[in-house]
Amino acid sequence: MKSIWIKRVGLALLAVAVVAGFGWALREQPALVDVAEVTAAPMRVTIREEGMTRVRDVYAVSAPIAGHLTRTVVNEGDVVKANNTVVAAIHPLDPPLIDRRTEAELLASRDGARAGVGVAEIDLQRAQSALKLAEDELARTIKLFGSGFVSESALQRLTNEVDLRKTAVDAAKAVIGLRNAELANAEARLLQPDPADPTGESCCVNLLAPIDGTVLAVMARSEQAVAAGAKIAEIGNVHDLEIVVDLLSSDAVRIASGTKGEISDWGGDHTLRATVRRVDPAAFTKVSALGIEEQRVTVVLDLEDTDVRLGHGYRVFVEMTVWECAECVQVPIRALFRNGDRWNVFAADGGRARQTEVQIGHMNDDAAEVLTGLKPGAGVVIHPSDALVDGGLVERRN
Repeated sequence: MKSIWIKRVGLALLAVAVVAGFGWALREQPALVDVAEVTAAPMRVTIREEGMTRVRDVYAVSAPIAGHLTRTVVNEGDVVKANNTVVAAIHPLDPPLIDRRTEAELLASRDGARAGVGVAEIDLQRAQSALKLAEDELARTIKLFGSGFVSESALQRLTNEVDLRKTAVDAAKAVIGLRNAELANAEARLLQPDPADPTGESCCVNLLAPIDGTVLAVMARSEQAVAAGAKIAEIGNVHDLEIVVDLLSSDAVRIASGTKGEISDWGGDHTLRATVRRVDPAAFTKVSALGIEEQRVTVVLDLEDTDVRLGHGYRVFVEMTVWECAECVQVPIRALFRNGDRWNVFAADGGRARQTEVQIGHMNDDAAEVLTGLKPGAGVVIHPSDALVDGGLVERRN
């Protein structure tokens, strides 16, 4: 009888142990989570965008006239002096080549001009002979007029005749000058490039540097024919730089003149300070790397700090502060999630996750300003999973 009761007690204990084991196995397991602390610290909101350096005033050296440009004597990086350094020289263009038909026409014109000169010289000789004859006749008439054998009217007529002959001689000389000019013109049209003077040293226009500075770019390096206004080189002062950045129009409205910025990732081991000088009033369309059309606005910043290693067209990153506070309650962005149209977090409180609604102010890439809902020192779950529920057990991951 005693053994039966012992067996029953043993079976009861075994049943209790099995039920306790099942209860232990099916108990709620705490979820392993990463926890961050809500802090009260300085915070700022910035806009970060890629930009580039630019010489503030770039001067273009252009051809003032059409001509033959000699090989440019300066290179990128050369230091030039205003109104002293010769950037390039322009010579007259060579005359066009003459084909056989055009050459025959020009030769005929030249021969005609020579014949014209000969005719004009004969006319001059004729006029001079007539003048001499009139002067001799006038001399005889003057002698006869003194003896009373010739009337005064006859003397006057011969005097006028001499004046007319003198005028005819002057006109003949002028015609000879005209014919010689026509001959010179015809001979000039036959001129061809002189192999002994390929650069045309007889005439040139030297292009001088407009300012003291450095050559930034050379557009026309080789010898060539250029049109009036052709750009030859660009010159600027590399020690007077500004920063240019193209912002999204939605970001540009948050920027104003005087906004502070920092220049980073320019190659140095420290940041450079800058201040926004101008925000362009008009935007332009730019296609992004993903093929999306974006409205961009050009923003220009003045460098407060500079470095001699920076040059024209260097890539930099600009970070401009649009809002900041000395001390505000903030929570990591990774802890926030949306519940409808409101922000929520899971606060770790006593080993359980408490879903808490928070009101958010300013946000940056790392943290968000907490207006209501959390206090400094509270722990919040970062990257909460979909399995996490309000009131669920949580355990901080080591």
